[in-house]
Amino acid sequence: MNLATLFQGFGTFFAQETDIVIARIVLIVLGILLVWAGQRGTLEPLIMIPMGFGMAAVNAGVLFFTDPTITGSDTGTLFVAPLVTETNALMNILQIDFLQPIYTLTFGNNLIACLVFMGIGIIADVGNVLRFPFTSMLIALCAELGSIVTFPIARAMGLNFGESASAAIVGGADGPMVLFTSLMLAPELFVPITIIAYLYLSLTYGGYPFLIRAMIPKEHRGIVVKLSKKTSTITSGEKVAFDIIGCTVLSLLFPVAAPLFMSFFLANAIKESGLVKYAKLIEDVFLYAATFFLGLMLGVLCEASTIMNPKVLILLILGLIALTVSAIGGICGGYLVYFINHKNFNPTVGIAGISCVPTTAKIAQHEVAAINKRSIILQFAMGANICGVITTAIITGIYVSVIPLM
Repeated sequence: MNLATLFQGFGTFFAQETDIVIARIVLIVLGILLVWAGQRGTLEPLIMIPMGFGMAAVNAGVLFFTDPTITGSDTGTLFVAPLVTETNALMNILQIDFLQPIYTLTFGNNLIACLVFMGIGIIADVGNVLRFPFTSMLIALCAELGSIVTFPIARAMGLNFGESASAAIVGGADGPMVLFTSLMLAPELFVPITIIAYLYLSLTYGGYPFLIRAMIPKEHRGIVVKLSKKTSTITSGEKVAFDIIGCTVLSLLFPVAAPLFMSFFLANAIKESGLVKYAKLIEDVFLYAATFFLGLMLGVLCEASTIMNPKVLILLILGLIALTVSAIGGICGGYLVYFINHKNFNPTVGIAGISCVPTTAKIAQHEVAAINKRSIILQFAMGANICGVITTAIITGIYVSVIPLM
């Protein structure tokens, strides 16, 4: 394994013809310029912003394929194949069960995860990440402890590499990431893994407050953070710039997760650009429809034979370990920032590094307000929360890129 294989978006630059590489770079830059022109209103934003993101992401997110028949070459993307030649097999399977089209066209290719990630992008605010970048990223990294520690534990309990990575990513507390990882690495277990993940995520409201109270004494939970200077206002243009650059760089690093990166950052850029109709479409239609069918499909896939799989008990244990260790890591990250800032920080923010948006940020603020109503930490918590989403996606990209090589 080498860096070109791990970071395939960059690695493919050295495997393709020179003219293709130059064209990719030009199109990435052109895509960024289209987003910039659309956000400023110089060009039609309804077309230019989605087009620019798509152009930058698809040319950055090129990866190696072991089966050249998929794309016609050794490299390709996970976005779209413009020429589909064989449709009989697809049409035959769609005629069997009435929910089969939804499963085939949304779960089989991870579209459902991308739609949910779009919804997260619409409600996210990257401004807090830009205001407190060091604090947000440090806490988010610490809160990935469960996603890392659980992997060797899962291997020791008898799961293979793909199953172990899928169970470990539950520690990121990001449903779409669990769905994406399990479908890519452990499709035979994606139903129980995803059900367990969403079950535990719904229980974080009840469990994490007790962990906060156990690890953080009242005098620390009530700390009011004193800002040394007035925080600068982050403009919509700066947020959109962060979105398109973040999307491009992360797609280059981890092209296997490029559809997820594009979905999240595109939706956020749409919100920040004031495209109200698109924002309402994503939030009111895409997010709720995807969430509804996610729950429905997980329900109908939950057959007795699936649940009776002996690995389900192992997954239940691993999911609990992953989320607990991540929460402990996040709180430790909050304490780390507390000491770095000479005790001028509320360590309760650490729990928000768990990327369950915006649940863990709300839990942090609620626990702080119960002790001191004058302590407002939501801006720090949301920064850590959004960074948690990004770092979970990065960990997912690493697992999905590396595990098939092991």
